[in-house]
Order: sequence, then C-alpha cells, then structure tokens
Amino acid sequence: MRIAIHAIVTAFLLAMIGTAQTCQAADKVKVLLDWFVNPDHAALIIAKEKGFFARQDLDVELVVPADPNAPPKLVAAGQADYAVSYQPQLQLLVGEGLPLTRIGVLVGQPLNCLVALESGPVQTIADLKGRKIGYSVAGFEEAILAAMLQTAGLELKDATLINVNFNLTTALMAKQVDAVIGAFRNFELNELEIASARGRAFMVERYGVPNYDELILVARRDGLDMARAKRLLAALREATAWLTAEPQAAWSLFAKQGKEVANELNRRAWKDTLPLLAREPAALDMARYDTYAAFLRQRGLLKTAISTRDYLSDLR
Repeated sequence: MRIAIHAIVTAFLLAMIGTAQTCQAADKVKVLLDWFVNPDHAALIIAKEKGFFARQDLDVELVVPADPNAPPKLVAAGQADYAVSYQPQLQLLVGEGLPLTRIGVLVGQPLNCLVALESGPVQTIADLKGRKIGYSVAGFEEAILAAMLQTAGLELKDATLINVNFNLTTALMAKQVDAVIGAFRNFELNELEIASARGRAFMVERYGVPNYDELILVARRDGLDMARAKRLLAALREATAWLTAEPQAAWSLFAKQGKEVANELNRRAWKDTLPLLAREPAALDMARYDTYAAFLRQRGLLKTAISTRDYLSDLR
C-alpha cells in the first residue's frame, strides 16, 4: 500500500516539475507591428491564436505602434525583440548606422503600387505628365515614382507632387490628385471598390523598380538569439500553411481581434493577401537585397555602401 502511495506521489511530483519546466521554457517575446492589425499580419495573428507560438515555447505579445515609423528604431534600442518592417526601410536605417538585422519575411514581394481611377485621365505612365500625384512618405516614394516615370521618358519635374498624409484613397476620390504612389495593391484597390469606384494599378516592379520584400521581420543585430528566432519562424511557417489550407476558418480567428479588424475592407483584403504571404518565412535572396541597395544608392537615398552580411541573418 505504502509503495503504491509513494509511486502516486512521485508521479504527481514529476508531473508538477514537468509543468513548471514547461512554463519556464516559454520565452516572452514582444513583436511590434508596423501598423494597425490587418491581413498583412495574418501569419502572426494565426500563430498566436492557434497556439503555434506556444508550441515553440514562445509567449508572444503583438503590439500596435503609436508611431508606424518607430518599431524598428525601438528594436534597435533594445525596447522590443522584433518588429515588422519593410526591406527599403531596413536598408535605409542600416545605412544610418542602426544595429538591425532581417530575420525573416512575411510578404516576399512588393505591395506598393501607383493607383489612378480607372475612369480618370491616367491610363498609362506617360499620362502622368502634367498631373498631380499624391504621396505620403517623402524621399522613398519620390524615388520609386522617379524610376517609374523614367520608363516613359519623364522626370519628377514633369508632375506635381502633393503630400496627402496617408489619405491616398480620399485624395484620389476627391479629385485632389490624379494618381497616388504608396498604395498597397491588397488594400487601396479594395477601398476604392467599397466606395463604388475602380482603381487602375501600376505595379512598381513592372516599371523600373527592382523586386524587393515588402514585409519583413527585423531584430537587433547585437546578441541575436538565433535559436529563438528560428522557433519564431517555424511557428509562422506552420501558421501560414494552416491559414492557406483553411482560409475561412483562419478569417474567423482573425476577425476575433475586434470590430475594427472584422470590417469589410479587411474581409476583401484577406482574400487578396493570403496568396501573397511568404510560405517560407526564413527564405532569403541576398542578391535581391544587393540589387535594391544599389537602386537606393543610385536614387541618392542610401549614402554609403552596406554589406548584406551586416544586416541579413540567414536562418534557413
């Protein structure tokens, strides 16, 4: 009898120890988003909701930033573990001396495009001559636009640029501008359709702009925990595979984030975004980064040469 009781107590204690070890093994991780929660963050949201992060012993906190430009800088300052960012932004910040490194990708192609109303005067890039073009981010978007205009033999001076302060669709619908640069093909086109209009999109990669990764994950380069980063990417890979196979069930989980998330724009954007998500978050094309860095230098945005070894972490 005593032996049986002793065995039960021992088993119970071992179970408790095992549970404690499991709890201790879960690393707390803070990930700063680049914007409000939207379908671009599908893999992150699903990895958390479905327990894929927990399966990798990660306790992940997803944080919406007060300032969309701040997340990579906060990570560089050691105030968060990872941030959702953009390839061009990473390269420019590294050029400024910030100790950042890219660890993975969420969307491995450009989302940025130039959008005009389908019923408007801009049918081709050449039609932008003498037109008003809205933008939100000075410098980078001007460089993108300059490259696109060059394919039609035009220069920036051939158009009038107007800062519309992220109100791209509103400015276009109000005829304040004839086109906008910086629109995301999975969002602004849907936003126009909801407003009973149709947009004509000119994809940047088809008009003189090198291919690049749109959404990436960055970390502080100094002291990067490679093993933990690999676990994070493994969870995102599993989440992407699941939500691709179960898009409607995934949307239901995503919509649980709140009324501000479960809206008509995100519902439409969800369908357009899922096919663009990176199936392999650890994928890395170093040549693509070299080519885009050269583009940024050519356009005068990147003042010094940067080595891919200084800001790319290969976690494959």
